[in-house]
Amino acid sequence: MSTQNVSHSNTWAPTTEVSSLNPIQKPFVWFGAILSLMLFIMIVTVTNATQGVLFIVGIAFGLTLLHARFGFTSAFRRLMSVGNVQGLQAHLLMLAVASTFFAIILSTGFSFTGNSPQGYVFPVGLSVVFGSFLFGIGMQLGSGCASGTLYTVGGGKSSMILTLLGFIGGSVLGAYHIGFWRGLPSLPAISLAESTGFGYFGGWIVQIAVFLGIYGITVKIAKRKNPPKMAPLATTSGLKRLWRGAWPLLLAAVILGLLNALTLTIRGNPWGITSAFALWGSKFLQTFGVDVASWTYWQGNTTALNQTVLADSTSVMNFGIILGAFIAASFQGNFKPGKIKPGIGIASIFGGALMGYGARLAFGCNIGAYFGGIASFSLHGYVWMIMALLGTGLALFIRPLFGLKNPSPKDSIC
Repeated sequence: MSTQNVSHSNTWAPTTEVSSLNPIQKPFVWFGAILSLMLFIMIVTVTNATQGVLFIVGIAFGLTLLHARFGFTSAFRRLMSVGNVQGLQAHLLMLAVASTFFAIILSTGFSFTGNSPQGYVFPVGLSVVFGSFLFGIGMQLGSGCASGTLYTVGGGKSSMILTLLGFIGGSVLGAYHIGFWRGLPSLPAISLAESTGFGYFGGWIVQIAVFLGIYGITVKIAKRKNPPKMAPLATTSGLKRLWRGAWPLLLAAVILGLLNALTLTIRGNPWGITSAFALWGSKFLQTFGVDVASWTYWQGNTTALNQTVLADSTSVMNFGIILGAFIAASFQGNFKPGKIKPGIGIASIFGGALMGYGARLAFGCNIGAYFGGIASFSLHGYVWMIMALLGTGLALFIRPLFGLKNPSPKDSIC
C-alpha cells in the first residue's frame, strides 16, 4: 500500500488514508452475506423476530469492532506497559454515551419489545475481585478479551480459535465451581443510582464526574510518560470508508455505546457475551450424560439447557459478531488465517481458560461486567476494571515466556 500525503492520525482517530487497499475478497463477502441471511431466517423461524433483530445488532457490533480494531485487551496493555491512554479514553467516551442512554432507559422503563429493562448490577465480593484479576491475566495471554476473541475469530486470526475453545472450557469449569465462589464474603449489589438515593439523574451526574476525573488522570499520565502513539490503521476516503477502510476510534466508541443501549431496549438486558460460552460447553457435556442441570449455576435456568441455542439471545448476538467481523474483514481483503506458533497456541488456550473461569466468577467479562456493569451504574463494574488492570500488569511479565511481545516505548504501537 502507498500512503497519500493526507493523514488523519490523532489521539482519537488513528487512521491514515492510503492510495490503495487489499482487493475485496468477493467470494468471502458473498459467503458471509448468504450465511447471515440463512441464519437470520432460521432464527426467526425457530424462535421469534426479536431474536432475529438481536442477531442483526450482533452483526453491527462485529462490523464496528473489526473496522475500528476496537480493543479492551490492547487498551489495558498499552496503558500498563507504556502509558498510552488512547484506548482507555475511547472507553470513557463509550461508557459516557452508554450511561446517558442507560439512565434514560432504566429510569423510564422504555422498551421496544415490552421486556422490562434491567441493568447489570451485581454484588461486590471476593469472587468478583479474584475473577476479574484472572480475566485481566487471561486476556493478555489469550491476546483478546471476550469481544476481541469473537471479532478476531471472524476476522481470520487463527490463534483466537484456540482462545475461544479455552474460553468455553474455562466458562464451564467456572459454572461448575460457582457454588463455592458465591458462598464467599460479599457486599450487596451497589448501584450509584438506586443504592445511593441519587436516582438515575443524580447517578448520571456522579458517573460523568467520575469519567471526567479518570480522563484527567489519563491526560496527566500521557504528559508524564510521553508514550508512543497507536499505529494508524489504513483507510480510504469518502463513503467507501464505511465498508472498506478503518473507522476512527472515537466514532466506534459512540456506536458501541448506542448499540449497547439498543440491546437493553430490545432484550431487557445490556450486551453480554460469556454466558453463551458456559451454555455451549454445558450443552456439549450434557450430550455425554453429564448432569450439568444439577450444578448451582444452572439451577432455576435449566430451560436454556434443553432448547436450541438460537433461543439464547447472547448466543445469537455472538454469532452475529463473528459474521459481522468476517464480512468486514472480507471487504477489507484482510481475512487471511495463518499458522499458529506453539508458544502462542499454548498461551491462547491457557489465556482463554483463565478468562472463561474469571468471567463466571466476576458476573461477566469486559462486556457484561466492565462495559455493561459501569453503564448500569454498578460498583462491581469499577472493581472489575481495577482488578483487570492489575491482572494486566502481572501478565506483562508472563507474556514473553510464551513469545508474546509487549508494547515498546520506542515505537508506535498497535
